[in-house]
Amino acid sequence: MIISRLILKNWKNFKEIDIEMQDRVFIVGANASGKSNLLDVFRFLRDIAKPGGGLQKAVTDRGGISKIRSLAARKKPNIEIEVHLSEFGSREVLWKYAIGIKQEPRGDRLPFLFYEKVWKGNKLILDRPNDDDENDRARRTQTFLEQINTNKDFRDIVRFFDNTLYLHLVPQLLKYPHAFTGPDLPDDPFGKGFLERVAKASEKQRTAWLSRIQHALKLAVPQLNELKFTTEMGYPHLEALYEHWRPGAGKQKEDQFSDGTLRLIGLLWSLQEGDSLLLLEEPELSLNSSIVSKLAPIIYTLQKPRKRQVIISTHSMDLLNDKGISLKEIIVLEPAVEGTKACVSSTIKDVTIMLNAGMTPGGAILPRIKPKNINQLTLELK
Repeated sequence: MIISRLILKNWKNFKEIDIEMQDRVFIVGANASGKSNLLDVFRFLRDIAKPGGGLQKAVTDRGGISKIRSLAARKKPNIEIEVHLSEFGSREVLWKYAIGIKQEPRGDRLPFLFYEKVWKGNKLILDRPNDDDENDRARRTQTFLEQINTNKDFRDIVRFFDNTLYLHLVPQLLKYPHAFTGPDLPDDPFGKGFLERVAKASEKQRTAWLSRIQHALKLAVPQLNELKFTTEMGYPHLEALYEHWRPGAGKQKEDQFSDGTLRLIGLLWSLQEGDSLLLLEEPELSLNSSIVSKLAPIIYTLQKPRKRQVIISTHSMDLLNDKGISLKEIIVLEPAVEGTKACVSSTIKDVTIMLNAGMTPGGAILPRIKPKNINQLTLELK
């Protein structure tokens, strides 16, 4: 399944948005426009649905209602999220899930539901608060999404949210995991335990996926001949063999890989890992521009057989210059006084005109979102 429509009210940067979403989505906007906060909507729903999660933990992990609620909220400060779910390649709505959250005005000031709704097709099958909720208001501190005894009729939604995967691999965490002490972050969003994920795959699956990655790396990384998975004293490692005049001297483990090589490996592995919603934050970081220019078709090639939705945030002109990207796939974020505006780029007349005149998606859109006074930056530093 994919998320085919997203409706938000008072979520972080966004006072109110309503956007259609495709199988592949590119989110673009200036710094601090809300790209990460838009991705976090889907992580928030995952954190509610996953085992050991729930509404209270998902809100607390983000600093409470006050940190989630939009600063542009006025008379109606409730936070509202609605998603429509469809099959890959289809616009027919299979499911709709909607949740409204506010904070208790007194007492413990816990987050609680002022509504939770589920539609199967066009039929409303869950509508809270119900009579039991009104008689016991503590019930409204939990969603039915997180309760296995109440979500039987819409467990497809629960599984979809729970399986959402987010990746923003930080190469230093992967190279030197023991140098970063303290508790690991839930779901390992920055890839500290990436090698453990590789180790958990079946040998047949791991071999097939690494073979595909090796083929790509041979084209993208000079002199690389071989990539393989090894273990050393019980710890998993990646090992690469490079061309070298002295036999055996070209071997390197992951702590010697370049940042770009590690990020490319993480990206290609994640694209093959399952069929759930995949969230990628700025995958172009550390990569050569010629590689970045191929990311859009790579993502398309690897997502299509699995029929999985991929949502990408990016600043990259090289990535968006691919003419195979449709304007319907690009969501443009533009900060304003009353919160960030979000729209699909195909609805922006000027962008459509420029694309019809022969410009690339990146050339038509990215100049539109650059800070207005950016040309004065060097003058201000004198």
